[in-house]
Amino acid sequence: MSVDIRTFTVGPLAENCYIVRRPDASSAVIIDPGEEAERLTNALTQLNITKLEAILLTHTHFDHVGAVKALHDATGAPVYCPEHETEILKNINSFTFPGFGPFDPYVADYAVKADETLELAELTLDVRFTPGHSPGHVTYAVRDENALLSGDVLFQGSVGRVDLPGGDWPTLFASITGLINEFPAESTVYPGHGPLTTLAHERQSNPFLTELAPH
Repeated sequence: MSVDIRTFTVGPLAENCYIVRRPDASSAVIIDPGEEAERLTNALTQLNITKLEAILLTHTHFDHVGAVKALHDATGAPVYCPEHETEILKNINSFTFPGFGPFDPYVADYAVKADETLELAELTLDVRFTPGHSPGHVTYAVRDENALLSGDVLFQGSVGRVDLPGGDWPTLFASITGLINEFPAESTVYPGHGPLTTLAHERQSNPFLTELAPH
């Protein structure tokens, strides 16, 4: 694989943040910096990354965006937010569970649209609209690398919860089905929580996806 994806599990809800780059490249993008901005900026230094080209968000639940402003302030990287959730990011403390936060709101620098292609840090990222867990959720596919940065759509043995505002099970199931139908079965899923998995493994064994299991 000619992409280097590093996982950093951050915050009280054990959210997975990813630093993505070409091997040994000095530029990178970061996906879903949920907490621990100082740890993430230190990781960029340790990896000899001198330019963070973008902060990419799959969705704007607070556990995925808590370090956005601090990371932007430290690196100058623009923030790419799903177009249907920019208002949430801007008003994040109105969408936070009791006992968490407060978090720094942020006005997105770029509204990410479904099916667009982003060219960042020598990577080609295809954006797929994958709502259901949240209304504007997107997945970032690293072209030609069989790598899906899927946020809270699909987990090892589970799926994103749909009991939050904007959540909907038929919509989420359609989103997952779309990923399984479009991308190679061996594609690695880099989820927002928990261990890595593959589309093939989840199609075969995920109890929420029994309708999709090969017969």
